[in-house]
Parts: sequence; C-alpha cells; structure tokens
Amino acid sequence: MKQGTTIITLDNGYHLWTNTQGEGDIQLLCLHGGPGGNHEYWENFGDELSDLGVQVSMYDQLGSWYSDQPDYSDPEIAKKYLTYDYFLDEVEEVRQKLGLDNFYLIGQSWGGALTMMYALKYGQHLKGAIISSMVDNIEEYVTHVNKVREDALPADAVAYMKQKEAEGNWDDAQYQKYVDVLNAGYVDRKQPTSIRHLIDTTAKPVYNAFQGDNEFVITGKLKEWDVRDQIHNIKVPTLLTFGEHETMPLDSARRMARDIPNSRLVTTPNGGHHHMIDNAPVYFDHLKQFIKDVEDGSFNK
Repeated sequence: MKQGTTIITLDNGYHLWTNTQGEGDIQLLCLHGGPGGNHEYWENFGDELSDLGVQVSMYDQLGSWYSDQPDYSDPEIAKKYLTYDYFLDEVEEVRQKLGLDNFYLIGQSWGGALTMMYALKYGQHLKGAIISSMVDNIEEYVTHVNKVREDALPADAVAYMKQKEAEGNWDDAQYQKYVDVLNAGYVDRKQPTSIRHLIDTTAKPVYNAFQGDNEFVITGKLKEWDVRDQIHNIKVPTLLTFGEHETMPLDSARRMARDIPNSRLVTTPNGGHHHMIDNAPVYFDHLKQFIKDVEDGSFNK
C-alpha cells in the first residue's frame, strides 16, 4: 500500500484525507473520536508497532479537519450525512478503497462506537477489533460522568454548570473554565503540546449534532446510543482498553468484557480518555500483546 498521505474520493464525491505508515503484512485501520475530531493521536502508531510488522492507516472522517467539510447548514446534507449509518458505511468504503481485508480495526471513543457497529455489520473483514475508551451505551456513561463532575468540582461549580446547561448558555466563560478543568483531569491528562493547534480544529457541526457542547453533557444523537443487546454478537477477538482515570465507566467495560465472547479488558494507570498519550508505554504494551496473541493463535481473555 502507498505510504504517506493519499486523498481518496468517496462514491458521494467528497474527499477524505488518509495516511498510511509502516510496512508489513498486518494491517491496522484507525478511527478517531469526536465525532468531529481528527487522526492526530494515531500519528505515532506506525512507529510504535513497527517491530510487529504492522502497517497503520488512518483517516479523517467526513467533516473533520483534513477532509472535506460539507455545508451541514443545509438540512438535506445534514440529514444525509450526520447519521450513524453514514459514518459506519464510510468505514467500509474506506476499507475497500485502501484495499484492506482480514485487518485490525481500532476506534477511540466515538471511533469505538463505530468499531462495535462495524464488527456487528462487517465483521467478516476483521481479524480483530480494539475498542478504546468507549462503552456500549450512553446511559451508563452519563451516570458515570455526572459522578466524575461531582467528585472533581465543588458543589457550587456543579450547580453553576447545570444552570448554564439548562439555559443553553454554552459560551459562558466560567462554564467553559470548568469544562477545561474536567478535560485536564479526565480527557487529556498529559495536555500534550504536540497535538495542540492555534485554533480549535473540532468539526463543531458534527460534534454538536452527536455529542453537544462538551464531553460532560450529551444533548445530541448519542443520547440514544445503546448496543448492549447486540455486543454478544461480536465474534472476532476484541481488546477493550480504557484509562483508569477517565470519562468512561470501568464497571461498564467489565460487563462488556463478559458480554463479548472473545474479549480481553485492559486498563491504563494514570490514563485519561486519551490514555494512548497519557501513559503510552502501558497502552502500547497492551495493544502489542493483543496483536501478538491473535497473530500466533494464543489469544484468550
């Protein structure tokens, strides 16, 4: 497969930024979170996995920073492209256009949701699935993240946030300061400078449609996300990897490890939601062990 950056044209006419690194017979495709984030925390995966002979491909989903950004203010465009089905089938089209099969799929957060859905619909193409920091329903996430907020902030700060949320006043400066505190404690604990930008590169129309204003309150379509009754149908070897100090509930992760037949749960000490950055050595040790075990046929829980 061609190394470096390739712009692919989807059947719908839009263009996606893709990048492939490394050489080898093992293929890994990476799905970023957000929704509306981008590929940047995958950038070192080619180097980290090079000793295993893993070729790593990543892409920015439609609407994200390096790919085409449709005019989502057009109701017809929003209706067509801001859907679970669109983003799921986009993964399959990218797979086809990159020529991948019998490959590993890793998804972070929202990308983890796509990974679950892909394994359920298109699992015949997978060798293994890696679900990074994503649970199988939002109800349990909301319960947990509310507790995180109550534990991390004084009661008056939580009350203030709830008041602004009730008002829909997401731009309130003090509200956003509290969001920053929570992000630093549970999302990006290491606060890496290498993936910071001079401006916010989040695809806000995509993020707002599915999530809302921030990671600690959900007002968008993800409120309805729930595949608890389906994940037992994921048949491929599956790695569940979570930070030990993050927004996603570990109790839910433990249940998922029981419900997905051929799965293994690992956790990263001192890791937040982006634990591949917060504690990279542990994260990559877990990931590499999973790939090794699947490749040599010794994978078990």
